[in-house]
Amino acid sequence: VCALMRFGRNNGKKLMALRIVKHTFEIMHLLTDLNPVQVLVEAVINCGPREDSTRVGGGGAVRRQACDVSPLRRVNQAIFLIATGAREAAFRNIKTIAECLADEIVNAAKGSSNSYAIKKKDEIERVAKSNR
Repeated sequence: VCALMRFGRNNGKKLMALRIVKHTFEIMHLLTDLNPVQVLVEAVINCGPREDSTRVGGGGAVRRQACDVSPLRRVNQAIFLIATGAREAAFRNIKTIAECLADEIVNAAKGSSNSYAIKKKDEIERVAKSNR
């Protein structure tokens, strides 16, 4: 819910974010006939990057070093990526943010490459692999 309350015009509008999440869960239930919370959990599991790169400064030269991602950061990163993907999909589009969020979560739970969050996770892990 809090990841949806971003970017200027939506700041602090928690009731709006709650309404979006409620509609999203209803749409997900209609799409998949599964428990929407379970689908969300699978999506978060699939979207959290396992490896990331940090900046290591050594003698004025800053280079990137691959490192493992802690479990909490994986969850937070996954939720952020899902929310960002839904926001970008809904921007200048007829579909509501709730519909876009439902599509994003369902695709992420399946591990489909249509999902913004899955693409981003793969990109983050690819960059980390090149920085090992």
